Amino acid sequence: MLRLPCLVQDDEDGDGGNAVRVSNLLSRLHGQPVLSQKWGILLLLHELAEGPSPSDRSGSNDPQCDDGSVHGNGVGRYNSSPRRQGPPPAFVDAFASNGLPQLPTREPPPTRSRDHIGDRERRRRPSSEPMVPPLENQHENQSDVENTVKPTETSLLHDLPFTLQGLSSTHLPFSSRTCLDLPTTLPLPLVSLLHTLAEPSLLYRVLSDFVESRDEGLVGQSLRSAVGMELRSYLGLIATLEGEIRRAIAMVDPNEPRGGIGKAGVTLKRCVVWTREATMGLRLMSLMAEEAKSRKGGQLITLIHSFSASHGDPFVQAFAERMLVQMTRPFYDMLRQWIYDGELSDPYHEFFIHEQNPKSDGFGQPNSRSAPATSVWEDKYKLEEDMIPSIITEEFAKKIFLIGKSLNFIRYGCGDSAWVEAYCKDASRELHYGDTATLETSIDEAYKTTMARLINLMDTKFHLFEHLHALKKYILLGQGDFIALLMESLASNLDRPAGSQYRHTLTAQLEHAIRGSNAQYDDPEILTRLDARLLELSHGDIGWDVFTLEYRIDAPVDVVITAWASRQYLTIFNLLWRIKRVEFALVSTWRRCMTGARGVLATTTTISKKYNKDERVNGELWKQARCCIAEMIHFVNQLQYYILFEVIEASWEQLQNSIIKSDATLDDLIEAHTTYLKNITHKGLLGPPKSGNKEDAFSVQLHHLLKGMLAYRDAVDGLYSYEVAEFTRRQERSARAETGSAAQQRKRKGDDDDASPNAPTATQNGLLNSAPRDNNSRADSPFPINPSSAAIKSADSVLPALKKRLEDLSQSFRQKLNVLLGDLMALSDADMKFLGTVMNFNEVYRVRRRKGGKTPHRGKEGEKGKKDEQHRNESKDEEQEGKEDGRGDREGMKGREETGARAGDKEKEAKREKGRGKEEEKR
Repeated sequence: MLRLPCLVQDDEDGDGGNAVRVSNLLSRLHGQPVLSQKWGILLLLHELAEGPSPSDRSGSNDPQCDDGSVHGNGVGRYNSSPRRQGPPPAFVDAFASNGLPQLPTREPPPTRSRDHIGDRERRRRPSSEPMVPPLENQHENQSDVENTVKPTETSLLHDLPFTLQGLSSTHLPFSSRTCLDLPTTLPLPLVSLLHTLAEPSLLYRVLSDFVESRDEGLVGQSLRSAVGMELRSYLGLIATLEGEIRRAIAMVDPNEPRGGIGKAGVTLKRCVVWTREATMGLRLMSLMAEEAKSRKGGQLITLIHSFSASHGDPFVQAFAERMLVQMTRPFYDMLRQWIYDGELSDPYHEFFIHEQNPKSDGFGQPNSRSAPATSVWEDKYKLEEDMIPSIITEEFAKKIFLIGKSLNFIRYGCGDSAWVEAYCKDASRELHYGDTATLETSIDEAYKTTMARLINLMDTKFHLFEHLHALKKYILLGQGDFIALLMESLASNLDRPAGSQYRHTLTAQLEHAIRGSNAQYDDPEILTRLDARLLELSHGDIGWDVFTLEYRIDAPVDVVITAWASRQYLTIFNLLWRIKRVEFALVSTWRRCMTGARGVLATTTTISKKYNKDERVNGELWKQARCCIAEMIHFVNQLQYYILFEVIEASWEQLQNSIIKSDATLDDLIEAHTTYLKNITHKGLLGPPKSGNKEDAFSVQLHHLLKGMLAYRDAVDGLYSYEVAEFTRRQERSARAETGSAAQQRKRKGDDDDASPNAPTATQNGLLNSAPRDNNSRADSPFPINPSSAAIKSADSVLPALKKRLEDLSQSFRQKLNVLLGDLMALSDADMKFLGTVMNFNEVYRVRRRKGGKTPHRGKEGEKGKKDEQHRNESKDEEQEGKEDGRGDREGMKGREETGARAGDKEKEAKREKGRGKEEEKR
């Protein structure tokens, strides 16, 4: 289209060939959708066609034509003649917003002479514009300007290689490390070009200082090495450019404008183009060097990788990838040594795995053997997430961390360094950036091999699963015959104060329980770890309060069964031991009562009925006592069943399912065991209270309930002792009465006196029935026959006190049990709700729920009124409960008696109670 006016002019000869071409070009112009002002373009081409002829333009020796600049106007910028104030009117009309109003009419083609062209230019130029000198004058002016510009472009090209290397030269000196001085006599285009060329010069000086600096880090040193390699490539480019410049300078002709440097092929503008890509690389490396000052290791790799992964420029991506290959070599060396040898070689803390507080031996090397296995696994190495480079994912980093930690644990914790060394020789391979498939394959193979070896060692060599089963059997009371025999043998010894307990005595009883139960068939290594010990003593404690069983754990099993886990086992054992003790005490009292009901208690009841004594003392009182003991035994049995089966056994099954997985790791075992203990603690009523009040905790409520059961057992034993003393007293009075009666009969036979019809017989003597005092009886007898004596008065005062205490303890037990059941029913856990349902399956208890789940707080003011109101409410509740309890007692009496009878059918306890009864009868 640039040739359109010329074609029109040539067509004026009349051949008609160019007209077809003009029509074709016009149709093509109209078919361009991008061009909106097509007539303006045609006018512009028309104006250009009326300029100097191609022969004149080709004959010009202007050097600026070689560089592609516009002839005439470019030279006019640097001479002293004034400039044109604006574009020609034709151009203004052509590029107006509304477009060209109409195509100007074409005049006949003028003769192509310079004078005619000059006349046309003078006619078309407005009078206000200055005259442009002819072309010959322009050449002369241009030569004068070039001769006056100092330094010349040739001189600048001669100094350019030194400037690009950061060195000062004659015309381009460096005033400081970050400043380049430019000549003040240069024209503006050359200054702009030199500004562009000054950027790589200054960047090179900065990067040279960065490479020569020292860094405390292997990754930082690798970055400096990579930057140094890129700078050497940049110097290679400068060397090539210097050769081209020298070749061009050798071809310079002083007689030609600009020395003919444009024809030589090397100019400042071309140097800018040749160094553009290198400048971008220097600019990118400068940014990396600036950010590297505040980062190290994985953070620095993440920085460089961000240019490769998220930048849109292909050049930047390729440059960052090239840098990563060089600078990630130390990182992959540390990674290879970690996943194949289990050793961390990171002297400057650049890896995403950190070793903290290593114990050193005499030579200053880390000595993991002196540390316990728990610290080697849990505390020796830590994963620092902020140091994980973006070239690997967080999940992949955790797998790498677990591989090296497992190898280190196998070497030092398990003492199997031979296997680790053999594995390192067989599986070790080189790792480098870019080979993602090889890296993932290596990590997966190392992970599977290491985990399988570690789990196998913990199972076969250190018997981890056997230890867990032993803890369940002995500490969690899973071995029933062993626990029953141990409690029976320790009962008499643990009733004494805690200060009189001796560990060797407890150990002897423990060995006796092991030999007398199925525990004797267990592995001797497991039995030697079982030991009896005493807790910290407190004032007023007895042996039951301080006795506990201990199962010793050694390394490396203590990685799974940690110190926290041992404390949890101790807490669970103490609760189960207290429940077992209460059950043992209640069953012993129940058996004693049932045995005495057929002996001592039956005799005292018969005598009381015969002498019209209050029958409720021996009838209703013992009936209520047996019913309350049956309730307590039912509660304890259901609580034991819930904890042992619904909680421990269910959690044990979940633990078994977790540890038998083929891909299970040691961390999975630790997590599964921790979850196992937490489930037992929470569902076993040992968890913390939801409210802030500690009294609301289930463990505290159970403690008060069990303590109240033991107090009730003591009161029943006191009543039984009272009945036995009463029976003994009556037996002694009966024997003395028979002796005195025989003597009186002999005396009456000798004196022939009639026997008195009112003389009492042996069967008529009772504790509350009057009888003649025997003058021959001992005055100091502890059981005087006279019913009006002090002993009878004391007995009459003890019995009501016992009755009142039994009633209070029974009511307190029911109230606390109601509150516990209410708290259990208010929970969301289905298993704990099931415990409340089982304990109150026949709805014999009135469940009480706390308001808002918290115990009401009692302040100092108004506390008396609150207590009175609470006492009145409790009285109403107790009255209603008495009615419901009586109905429930009548309905459930048969079931409770059958439960007590089953509890009293144990053969060994019956023999022991029979012997005690015989001893009491002898006394």
